[in-house]
This record gives sequence, structure tokens and C-alpha cells, in this order.
Amino acid sequence: MEWTGARYADQPTVDVRTRIDAPPRRVWDLVSDIRLMPDLSAELQSVEWLDGVTAPRVGARFVGRSRHESLGEWETTSYVVECEPCRTFAWAVGDPEHPSALWRFVLEEADGGTELTQWMRMGPGRSGLSFAIDRMPEKEQKIVFVRLREFERSMRDTVAAIGKLAESAEGADA
Repeated sequence: MEWTGARYADQPTVDVRTRIDAPPRRVWDLVSDIRLMPDLSAELQSVEWLDGVTAPRVGARFVGRSRHESLGEWETTSYVVECEPCRTFAWAVGDPEHPSALWRFVLEEADGGTELTQWMRMGPGRSGLSFAIDRMPEKEQKIVFVRLREFERSMRDTVAAIGKLAESAEGADA
């Protein structure tokens, strides 16, 4: 795990990485299936494509509904901003030019398997976290730190679950 920045305006990032014993195509099929993500996340409750889209492509939109014990429930619209099959899948939350967050999966072939990285950046656009910071500006660094740690734990769980699914599918193909 690596994360940088301490204030929201710094657009802090976090990433996690894992090695998966399955080819990039199998891993891609999982990371690019947005409907699978709620099953891998405690926070994300549901996701659906908008505008009749059924598969990822740059410019496609999807709505996500999330729930967090401290932050409540919310809904966001995300835009696919990168989609290179078997390599990169990224989406901007909210305005793609000024997102509240940017999320990305990167896949690299590695010794017959896949090196999978999940990365996210807070901001620059406002998010639900911005309201907590507005209420307690003196605690901004702690608020950002705690949220980055939550993201790190969730992302670590997500890439591990993707790895298990990809590897079990690999065994089923044998």
C-alpha cells in the first residue's frame, strides 16, 4: 500500500497491489464487471449502467449507491474515463473534469499471471468527506487519514476477492 498527501486539496492517493495466478483476460472480466463490485464491497450497495450501456467503454456512465456507518447513504454517477481491455479500467466519480474521486484498476501480465493494482485519488471535486471537513476543519488531516485507511482496507479486500474468483475460475477451466 502506498498513499500520499494529508489534506483533501492535495488530492491524496492510495493503491494496493496483488499477484493473481490467472491470465489478464480472466482478471479483466472481473474488474470491468461493475455489477460484481457490490459483492466485493461493504460500502458499495448497488451499481447499474445508465443510457442502455451494458459493458464498459470510455464515456459510459453508471450509478452507484453506497452506505457507510458514519457518512450515511448516497448515490453517485461515475464516468468511465479509461477502458483498455486487459490493461486499464478507470472511472471518475461525478464531473469527469473535476471528479470527487478517480478510481483505477491496472493489470499487467506477470509470469503467466496478472499483477493487479487498484488505485484511487480523492478530489479535486467535493465529496461527502468535504462536508465533514467543513464542519471540523481543524481535524482535516485526521479525517483524510482515516478515510484513506478505510479505502486501503476495502481495496485490499477487493483485490484479494478478485484474485480468489479469477484463480477459482482458472481451476474450473483445467
